[in-house]
Amino acid sequence: MSNPDHANPIVTTRLTFMSSATLFSIIESPLHPDFSEVYKRAGIHEVKLTSIRKAINELKKQPPDFVVAEFFYGYGNNYAGVNISNLDVFLYSLQRYAPHARVIVIVDKSERQYVNKLQDLFSLHAVLQHPVTNKEIETQLSDG
Repeated sequence: MSNPDHANPIVTTRLTFMSSATLFSIIESPLHPDFSEVYKRAGIHEVKLTSIRKAINELKKQPPDFVVAEFFYGYGNNYAGVNISNLDVFLYSLQRYAPHARVIVIVDKSERQYVNKLQDLFSLHAVLQHPVTNKEIETQLSDG
């Protein structure tokens, strides 16, 4: 007679590993897609943050494995011409506190051309254009 407990430690270990992943959803606009169910199915703990400032503060406490955030180009006004977008300061901090985190950027078609400038400075795991589907985000979360 086989012992069913022998199979459970493998499953438990696998679930424990998956559930140890943390993802920051940086939600700065109402257009940010809600992928909470996708993250939950993947066993990823989602931390919802409503500003870059809050994301940087959380980063210092708990480094993420993934970051999903929208890109907004600076157009020279909002960021005094120093930064390219809303994400620059956060990404500089990410390099220090979680250099291996995978960053998934969501961008509007009209601003897609400006993301290349950000990619020149930072490693981005993926750039996805609105509208983003569950399948697209699932693929990026499972890509190594």
